[in-house]
Amino acid sequence: MRRARAPTWIMPALLALLGSTAGFVSAGELPSQPAPPSVDSSTIANPDAAAANIPGVKKEDIRSSPVAGVFEVRRGADIVYMSGDGQYVFTGDLYNVPTHSNVTEAHRRVLRQKLIESIPESQMVIFSPPQPKYTVTVFTDVDCAYCRELHRQIADYNRLGVRVRYIFYPRTGPNTESWHKAEQVWCAADRQTALTRAKLGQAIESKPCGATPVQREYELGKAIGLQGTPGIIASNGAMVGGYLPPQALVDQLAQQRPTPQ
Repeated sequence: MRRARAPTWIMPALLALLGSTAGFVSAGELPSQPAPPSVDSSTIANPDAAAANIPGVKKEDIRSSPVAGVFEVRRGADIVYMSGDGQYVFTGDLYNVPTHSNVTEAHRRVLRQKLIESIPESQMVIFSPPQPKYTVTVFTDVDCAYCRELHRQIADYNRLGVRVRYIFYPRTGPNTESWHKAEQVWCAADRQTALTRAKLGQAIESKPCGATPVQREYELGKAIGLQGTPGIIASNGAMVGGYLPPQALVDQLAQQRPTPQ
């Protein structure tokens, strides 16, 4: 079972909340717990008051959750939960017991879907069969071994009806060799051929072409919470995961349901 962990963006906010009151104690020296603080009932379920308590969080980042007095706080496609008075933040997925559904993941899918839709297909490198059954968006790094393995089988994915939309995500970040390779692929006259050659370790000869989508797509990957490449996102916003062989990917996609809007 995958353990939920706090998104990296929430930690500075938590440290800011702790401020100078945070201290270090050794095991066996834990202080007695203070009584719960009194809370002005007028601040409960008040997004303005809650947002004011966490640096970097805006009112529009907060919405009510299905649990009374608890708010959902989002940044990109990351989600945490906060008490209505803004005093407490906690991570983890919220489940609806009667429906056996993951409420948090359902909203993450909507957020991922909207974020990906902000990138026009004209800024992607697409490999598609004539009549695709499925479409996936793949965050790729030209130097990633599993990204190369996936692309080595691109004809098999297409043969099974999978349309692959590549988005650049050089894991090493800006001003690195992988980043420059991504930009060279984008600036090539034939981007499909250039991407294939780059993933084969071949040199790409292309002149700088001005602004590229690499920076924007890299930031998108971070906003989505990408933790590695390839990062495969189904058309309903589901994070399918990393590399999957062609048939295994199709089997996963066949189980996906449309995301409610």
